[in-house]
Amino acid sequence: MVGIVIVSHSNKLAQGVMELAKMMAADAPVAAAGGLEDGSFGTSYEKIDTAIDSVYSDDGVVILMDMGSAVMTAEMVIENMPNKKIQMIDCPLVEGAVVAAIASSSNQSMGEVINEAKNAAKESKL
Repeated sequence: MVGIVIVSHSNKLAQGVMELAKMMAADAPVAAAGGLEDGSFGTSYEKIDTAIDSVYSDDGVVILMDMGSAVMTAEMVIENMPNKKIQMIDCPLVEGAVVAAIASSSNQSMGEVINEAKNAAKESKL
């Protein structure tokens, strides 16, 4: 299954998004990388690196981020993992994570997981 990493400036936000995604797809490999090691707001290279390793398989890993330094830090981590199949997705964090988890648990390919997450941006809430 494709692994999913949720990167946020907030540990609570990353954990909450992961919890929601796992509620919809319990067997999906989802990991949260939120906040700094001391619990404060920010993004941690080490947390992202560890999260990727925890859900990595030959199927690859997709990373969903909230904004700003979460994007930049995730890019730095990926640059230092050139032999791993990892891709960041530009999509809504919550909706994208839920549909990505469902797609992953359905054994869809990395490309299909990415497309599902990107399409979440097109879904109207009203």
